Amino acid sequence: MPRTLISGIAGFTGRYLAERLIDDGHEIHGLVHELSSDGILADATLHSADLTNPDALSRVVADVQPDHVVHLAAIAFVAHRDVDLMYRTNIVGTRNLLEALKGVTAIRSILIASSANIYGNRSDTVFVETDPPAPANDYGVSKVATELVASLYAERLPIIVSRPFNYTGVGQSTDFLIPKIVESARKQSPVLELGNLDVERDFSDVRTVVDAYARLIRTPSAIGETFNVSSGNPVALRSIVDQVRHLSGHNFDIRTNPTFIRPNEVKRLSGSAAKLESVIGRLNRIPLEDTLSWMIEG
Repeated sequence: MPRTLISGIAGFTGRYLAERLIDDGHEIHGLVHELSSDGILADATLHSADLTNPDALSRVVADVQPDHVVHLAAIAFVAHRDVDLMYRTNIVGTRNLLEALKGVTAIRSILIASSANIYGNRSDTVFVETDPPAPANDYGVSKVATELVASLYAERLPIIVSRPFNYTGVGQSTDFLIPKIVESARKQSPVLELGNLDVERDFSDVRTVVDAYARLIRTPSAIGETFNVSSGNPVALRSIVDQVRHLSGHNFDIRTNPTFIRPNEVKRLSGSAAKLESVIGRLNRIPLEDTLSWMIEG
Protein backbone atom coordinates (compact mmCIF):
# COMPACT_ATOMS: atom_id res chain seq x y z
CA MET A 1 0.00 0.00 0.00
CA PRO A 2 1.69 3.27 -1.10
CA ARG A 3 1.82 5.97 1.56
CA THR A 4 0.87 9.39 0.16
CA LEU A 5 1.13 12.80 1.83
CA ILE A 6 -1.23 15.52 0.55
CA SER A 7 -0.59 19.11 1.59
CA GLY A 8 -3.78 21.15 1.58
CA ILE A 9 -5.87 18.00 2.02
CA ALA A 10 -8.69 19.93 3.69
CA GLY A 11 -9.09 22.20 0.68
CA PHE A 12 -11.38 21.81 -2.32
CA THR A 13 -9.02 19.74 -4.47
CA GLY A 14 -7.40 17.91 -1.56
CA ARG A 15 -10.61 16.28 -0.39
CA TYR A 16 -11.43 14.92 -3.84
CA LEU A 17 -7.86 13.71 -4.36
CA ALA A 18 -7.80 11.97 -0.97
CA GLU A 19 -11.02 10.12 -1.81
CA ARG A 20 -9.67 9.08 -5.20
CA LEU A 21 -6.34 7.83 -3.84
CA ILE A 22 -8.01 5.94 -1.01
CA ASP A 23 -10.10 4.18 -3.67
CA ASP A 24 -6.81 3.41 -5.46
CA GLY A 25 -5.44 1.72 -2.34
CA HIS A 26 -3.22 4.48 -0.93
CA GLU A 27 -2.62 5.10 2.76
CA ILE A 28 -3.38 8.80 2.97
CA HIS A 29 -1.71 11.34 5.24
CA GLY A 30 -2.80 14.97 5.08
CA LEU A 31 -1.10 18.21 6.00
CA VAL A 32 -3.44 20.79 7.58
CA HIS A 33 -3.13 24.04 9.52
CA GLU A 34 -5.21 22.76 12.41
CA LEU A 35 -6.53 19.32 13.26
CA SER A 36 -10.28 19.02 12.79
CA SER A 37 -12.91 16.54 13.86
CA ASP A 38 -15.37 17.26 11.03
CA GLY A 39 -15.23 13.59 9.96
CA ILE A 40 -14.97 14.33 6.24
CA LEU A 41 -11.44 12.96 6.10
CA ALA A 42 -11.99 10.05 8.48
CA ASP A 43 -9.99 7.65 6.30
CA ALA A 44 -6.89 9.89 6.29
CA THR A 45 -4.34 10.52 9.02
CA LEU A 46 -4.00 14.26 9.53
CA HIS A 47 -0.88 16.14 10.61
CA SER A 48 -0.82 19.78 11.69
CA ALA A 49 1.96 22.00 10.36
CA ASP A 50 2.28 25.40 8.70
CA LEU A 51 4.19 25.57 5.42
CA THR A 52 6.13 28.55 6.74
CA ASN A 53 7.40 26.49 9.71
CA PRO A 54 10.27 24.31 8.39
CA ASP A 55 10.82 22.49 11.68
CA ALA A 56 7.17 21.41 11.89
CA LEU A 57 7.25 20.23 8.27
CA SER A 58 10.41 18.23 8.87
CA ARG A 59 8.79 16.47 11.82
CA VAL A 60 5.72 15.52 9.78
CA VAL A 61 7.79 14.25 6.84
CA ALA A 62 10.07 12.25 9.15
CA ASP A 63 7.02 10.70 10.79
CA VAL A 64 5.14 9.85 7.57
CA GLN A 65 8.04 8.80 5.29
CA PRO A 66 5.81 9.11 2.21
CA ASP A 67 6.16 7.20 -1.05
CA HIS A 68 4.31 9.99 -2.89
CA VAL A 69 3.62 13.65 -2.14
CA VAL A 70 1.02 15.90 -3.75
CA HIS A 71 1.61 19.53 -2.85
CA LEU A 72 -1.69 21.41 -3.18
CA ALA A 73 -1.47 23.82 -0.24
CA ALA A 74 -1.32 27.41 -1.48
CA ILE A 75 -3.08 30.74 -1.53
CA ALA A 76 -5.03 30.01 -4.72
CA PHE A 77 -7.44 32.96 -4.95
CA VAL A 78 -6.04 35.41 -7.53
CA ALA A 79 -7.58 38.45 -5.82
CA HIS A 80 -6.32 37.52 -2.33
CA ARG A 81 -5.56 40.78 -0.54
CA ASP A 82 -2.63 39.64 1.62
CA VAL A 83 0.10 39.54 -1.02
CA ASP A 84 2.81 39.01 1.58
CA LEU A 85 1.07 35.87 2.84
CA MET A 86 0.57 34.66 -0.74
CA TYR A 87 4.27 34.93 -1.54
CA ARG A 88 5.41 33.39 1.73
CA THR A 89 2.99 30.48 1.52
CA ASN A 90 3.34 29.69 -2.17
CA ILE A 91 7.08 30.20 -2.58
CA VAL A 92 8.81 29.84 0.80
CA GLY A 93 6.30 27.19 1.87
CA THR A 94 7.12 25.07 -1.18
CA ARG A 95 10.84 25.40 -0.52
CA ASN A 96 10.37 24.37 3.11
CA LEU A 97 8.46 21.26 2.07
CA LEU A 98 11.01 20.24 -0.57
CA GLU A 99 13.85 20.79 1.86
CA ALA A 100 12.13 18.48 4.35
CA LEU A 101 11.58 15.85 1.65
CA LYS A 102 15.29 15.64 0.80
CA GLY A 103 15.70 13.21 3.66
CA VAL A 104 13.16 10.68 2.37
CA THR A 105 15.27 8.18 0.49
CA ALA A 106 12.49 5.97 -0.90
CA ILE A 107 10.22 8.71 -2.24
CA ARG A 108 8.82 7.86 -5.68
CA SER A 109 7.11 11.07 -6.81
CA ILE A 110 6.34 14.63 -5.73
CA LEU A 111 3.61 16.43 -7.65
CA ILE A 112 3.64 20.21 -7.25
CA ALA A 113 0.50 22.06 -8.32
CA SER A 114 1.49 25.25 -10.12
CA SER A 115 -1.06 27.17 -12.22
CA ALA A 116 -1.94 28.19 -15.76
CA ASN A 117 -1.83 31.76 -14.46
CA ILE A 118 1.89 31.71 -15.16
CA TYR A 119 1.12 32.15 -18.87
CA GLY A 120 -0.45 35.59 -18.51
CA ASN A 121 -2.62 37.46 -20.95
CA ARG A 122 -1.78 36.42 -24.53
CA SER A 123 -5.37 35.95 -25.64
CA ASP A 124 -4.72 34.51 -29.11
CA THR A 125 -2.74 31.52 -27.80
CA VAL A 126 -3.59 27.95 -26.81
CA PHE A 127 -0.78 27.53 -24.34
CA VAL A 128 1.66 24.63 -24.36
CA GLU A 129 4.23 23.85 -21.69
CA THR A 130 7.13 25.36 -23.65
CA ASP A 131 5.51 28.80 -23.80
CA PRO A 132 7.46 31.31 -21.69
CA PRO A 133 5.86 32.58 -18.49
CA ALA A 134 4.40 36.09 -18.55
CA PRO A 135 2.28 36.37 -15.38
CA ALA A 136 -0.22 39.23 -15.18
CA ASN A 137 -0.86 39.16 -11.43
CA ASP A 138 0.83 38.40 -8.11
CA TYR A 139 -0.63 34.91 -7.95
CA GLY A 140 0.89 34.08 -11.34
CA VAL A 141 4.25 35.52 -10.24
CA SER A 142 4.16 33.41 -7.07
CA LYS A 143 3.57 30.26 -9.13
CA VAL A 144 6.40 31.05 -11.57
CA ALA A 145 8.67 31.42 -8.54
CA THR A 146 7.30 28.15 -7.10
CA GLU A 147 8.31 26.34 -10.29
CA LEU A 148 11.78 27.90 -10.15
CA VAL A 149 12.18 26.78 -6.54
CA ALA A 150 11.16 23.26 -7.60
CA SER A 151 13.80 23.32 -10.34
CA LEU A 152 16.49 23.79 -7.68
CA TYR A 153 15.56 20.36 -6.29
CA ALA A 154 14.94 18.58 -9.59
CA GLU A 155 18.22 16.64 -9.55
CA ARG A 156 17.65 15.37 -6.01
CA LEU A 157 13.90 14.77 -5.92
CA PRO A 158 11.40 13.08 -8.31
CA ILE A 159 9.35 16.21 -9.05
CA ILE A 160 6.37 16.54 -11.40
CA VAL A 161 4.86 20.00 -12.01
CA SER A 162 1.22 20.42 -13.00
CA ARG A 163 -0.27 23.59 -14.43
CA PRO A 164 -4.02 23.26 -13.96
CA PHE A 165 -6.25 25.65 -15.84
CA ASN A 166 -9.54 26.67 -14.21
CA TYR A 167 -11.59 23.87 -12.71
CA THR A 168 -14.66 23.65 -10.52
CA GLY A 169 -17.14 21.35 -8.79
CA VAL A 170 -19.31 20.83 -5.75
CA GLY A 171 -17.71 22.30 -2.64
CA GLN A 172 -15.60 25.01 -4.28
CA SER A 173 -15.68 28.37 -2.49
CA THR A 174 -18.08 31.01 -3.76
CA ASP A 175 -15.07 33.32 -3.96
CA PHE A 176 -14.68 31.66 -7.38
CA LEU A 177 -16.87 32.58 -10.32
CA ILE A 178 -18.80 29.43 -11.20
CA PRO A 179 -19.72 28.53 -7.59
CA LYS A 180 -20.84 32.14 -7.12
CA ILE A 181 -23.11 31.93 -10.17
CA VAL A 182 -24.48 28.53 -9.18
CA GLU A 183 -25.14 29.66 -5.60
CA SER A 184 -27.13 32.62 -6.93
CA ALA A 185 -29.30 30.25 -8.96
CA ARG A 186 -29.73 27.80 -6.06
CA LYS A 187 -30.88 30.64 -3.79
CA GLN A 188 -33.05 32.07 -6.60
CA SER A 189 -31.51 35.50 -6.13
CA PRO A 190 -33.09 38.09 -8.46
CA VAL A 191 -29.79 39.86 -9.24
CA LEU A 192 -26.15 38.75 -9.32
CA GLU A 193 -23.27 41.22 -9.43
CA LEU A 194 -20.29 40.18 -11.55
CA GLY A 195 -17.32 41.80 -13.27
CA ASN A 196 -16.31 41.34 -16.89
CA LEU A 197 -18.68 38.86 -18.58
CA ASP A 198 -16.50 38.55 -21.68
CA VAL A 199 -13.50 36.83 -20.08
CA GLU A 200 -12.92 33.28 -21.35
CA ARG A 201 -11.62 30.41 -19.29
CA ASP A 202 -10.67 26.79 -19.94
CA PHE A 203 -12.78 24.92 -17.37
CA SER A 204 -12.42 21.32 -16.24
CA ASP A 205 -14.26 19.30 -13.61
CA VAL A 206 -12.35 18.78 -10.33
CA ARG A 207 -12.85 15.03 -10.79
CA THR A 208 -10.97 15.20 -14.09
CA VAL A 209 -8.10 17.06 -12.44
CA VAL A 210 -7.69 14.65 -9.53
CA ASP A 211 -7.85 11.72 -11.95
CA ALA A 212 -4.94 13.26 -13.84
CA TYR A 213 -2.99 13.77 -10.59
CA ALA A 214 -3.62 10.20 -9.44
CA ARG A 215 -2.32 8.85 -12.74
CA LEU A 216 0.68 11.18 -12.90
CA ILE A 217 2.13 10.18 -9.52
CA ARG A 218 2.21 6.52 -10.54
CA THR A 219 3.81 7.19 -13.96
CA PRO A 220 7.63 7.11 -13.80
CA SER A 221 8.00 8.84 -17.19
CA ALA A 222 6.25 11.92 -15.73
CA ILE A 223 9.18 12.61 -13.36
CA GLY A 224 11.01 15.81 -14.24
CA GLU A 225 8.25 17.03 -16.54
CA THR A 226 5.66 19.84 -16.51
CA PHE A 227 2.08 19.28 -17.66
CA ASN A 228 -0.92 21.43 -18.48
CA VAL A 229 -4.19 20.05 -17.09
CA SER A 230 -6.85 21.59 -19.30
CA SER A 231 -9.95 21.02 -21.39
CA GLY A 232 -8.72 22.95 -24.45
CA ASN A 233 -12.16 24.52 -24.72
CA PRO A 234 -12.34 28.13 -23.46
CA VAL A 235 -15.82 29.33 -22.52
CA ALA A 236 -16.97 32.92 -21.99
CA LEU A 237 -18.36 33.78 -18.57
CA ARG A 238 -21.47 35.11 -20.31
CA SER A 239 -22.11 31.63 -21.76
CA ILE A 240 -21.75 30.01 -18.34
CA VAL A 241 -24.32 32.39 -16.90
CA ASP A 242 -26.74 31.40 -19.68
CA GLN A 243 -26.12 27.69 -19.06
CA VAL A 244 -26.77 28.04 -15.32
CA ARG A 245 -29.99 29.95 -16.02
CA HIS A 246 -31.15 27.20 -18.36
CA LEU A 247 -30.15 24.26 -16.15
CA SER A 248 -31.55 25.77 -12.95
CA GLY A 249 -34.71 27.23 -14.47
CA HIS A 250 -34.00 30.50 -12.67
CA ASN A 251 -33.58 33.57 -14.87
CA PHE A 252 -31.67 35.95 -12.59
CA ASP A 253 -30.41 39.33 -13.83
CA ILE A 254 -26.73 40.25 -14.07
CA ARG A 255 -25.45 43.61 -12.87
CA THR A 256 -21.89 44.65 -13.74
CA ASN A 257 -20.00 45.86 -10.69
CA PRO A 258 -16.94 47.90 -11.73
CA THR A 259 -15.15 47.03 -8.48
CA PHE A 260 -15.09 43.36 -9.59
CA ILE A 261 -13.18 44.21 -12.78
CA ARG A 262 -9.45 43.82 -12.21
CA PRO A 263 -7.09 46.05 -14.20
CA ASN A 264 -4.70 43.13 -14.78
CA GLU A 265 -7.37 40.50 -15.49
CA VAL A 266 -6.42 37.73 -17.88
CA LYS A 267 -8.99 37.97 -20.68
CA ARG A 268 -8.62 34.52 -22.25
CA LEU A 269 -6.86 31.46 -20.90
CA SER A 270 -6.78 28.16 -22.76
CA GLY A 271 -4.29 25.31 -22.85
CA SER A 272 -3.38 22.12 -24.65
CA ALA A 273 -3.32 18.86 -22.69
CA ALA A 274 -1.64 16.95 -25.53
CA LYS A 275 1.59 16.40 -23.59
CA LEU A 276 -0.28 15.14 -20.53
CA GLU A 277 -2.37 12.71 -22.57
CA SER A 278 0.72 11.42 -24.35
CA VAL A 279 2.05 10.29 -20.95
CA ILE A 280 -1.02 9.14 -18.98
CA GLY A 281 -3.54 8.45 -21.74
CA ARG A 282 -6.80 10.23 -22.50
CA LEU A 283 -8.21 12.46 -19.80
CA ASN A 284 -11.56 11.57 -18.32
CA ARG A 285 -13.17 14.79 -19.54
CA ILE A 286 -16.56 15.65 -18.06
CA PRO A 287 -18.63 18.12 -20.13
CA LEU A 288 -19.07 21.51 -18.48
CA GLU A 289 -22.85 21.17 -18.69
CA ASP A 290 -22.66 17.97 -16.61
CA THR A 291 -20.43 19.69 -14.05
CA LEU A 292 -22.85 22.62 -13.78
CA SER A 293 -25.82 20.25 -13.34
CA TRP A 294 -23.92 18.40 -10.60
CA MET A 295 -23.20 21.68 -8.82
CA ILE A 296 -26.78 22.95 -9.14
CA GLU A 297 -28.13 19.69 -7.72
CA GLY A 298 -25.55 19.96 -4.93
